Amino acid sequence: MKSNQWMSLLGLANRARKVISGEELSIKEIRSGKAKLVLLSADASSNTAKKITDKCSSYNVPCKIVDNRENLGTAIGKEARVVVAVLDDGFATKLMTLLD
Repeated sequence: MKSNQWMSLLGLANRARKVISGEELSIKEIRSGKAKLVLLSADASSNTAKKITDKCSSYNVPCKIVDNRENLGTAIGKEARVVVAVLDDGFATKLMTLLD
């Protein structure tokens, strides 16, 4: 996984205000259809992971697993984050190619 590339792109998306972080806010964006990609940390609790993956599959939103919550938080310039939703098609598409 090209760690620094996806983190840089996620930081850029955050500065463009195309990123929402946090479990409840991400679920709200998934339900509204605005979320184009959800990034979930590998060290998320099993309850959170199940809730997010179930919601993503029922609303047909791609969900990618990333290394850990520290990397996810660092990428958007905040403390540790478990769930991040990307709200832009272009950023989501490029992030998916970098994370595959």
